[in-house]
Amino acid sequence: MCPGVLRPWPADDGALVRLRVPGGRVSPESLAALHGVAARYGDEDVHVTTRANLQLRALPTGRDGRLADEVVGAIVATGLLPAPTHELVRNVLVSPLTGLVGGRTDLRPLTDRLDAGLRTDPALAGLSGRFLFVLDDGRGDLVTRDGDLGLTVLDGDSAQLRVGGSWSAVVPVDEAADRLLGLARDFARARGTGPDAPWHVRELPVPLAAPRPGDGRLPTPAPALSYGPVPGSSGRIEHVEAPDGVLDRALIDRLTGGDVTELVVTPWRGVLTVRT
Repeated sequence: MCPGVLRPWPADDGALVRLRVPGGRVSPESLAALHGVAARYGDEDVHVTTRANLQLRALPTGRDGRLADEVVGAIVATGLLPAPTHELVRNVLVSPLTGLVGGRTDLRPLTDRLDAGLRTDPALAGLSGRFLFVLDDGRGDLVTRDGDLGLTVLDGDSAQLRVGGSWSAVVPVDEAADRLLGLARDFARARGTGPDAPWHVRELPVPLAAPRPGDGRLPTPAPALSYGPVPGSSGRIEHVEAPDGVLDRALIDRLTGGDVTELVVTPWRGVLTVRT
């Protein structure tokens, strides 16, 4: 149920694969290349998920249920599979507008450090494909989103960690990536191995960290970002809807053409376009 490029899911219309995109950030060039893979081998569309990841559907497989080397190679060429051994564990959901408009601090550098740590640590390769990090930059858009590990920014310098469903320590933002990686390693050790090993932090028989009260600086939960031009962006940023989570050829052309310089997949079945 947690498909990847090297572990496709055999759906009725062919193989389904999911590409993890930490923070939802994808370049226009990579998205266009991924659509090329979908057009050549799949159902011609790119699909977005509520975890701000990307999917391809209806891909062909061999008798072993795996994608052909040609298809895997085409996906690798998009740049969206930087660590095949760790492809399933890069589930990092981040406030989509962080570093662009609003928020209490820019979480993009922290996201990059967290992703780099996940990709390079052999001990974390065995995390469940459903294990989720949730990072809210203090605007409150993800503060109520369930996850395994995460944080919410309290001010420009500090954030409160979330472990399972409980609030935990307040830490400097600059140290937060290392703290989250350490907790992920603690979980990997605590869960053990075998078919009955817990997938999620909340399933552990003993809490991973001591719960603490929520800090008084935590933000009020914010609603999902509406579609259309983003307030405060001077018209540079637009939240474009992906109807039913589907990016078809016309929509891909709109997202990757002209003066679009950045794209951010959102957990509300949309994509932010950033223009110069």
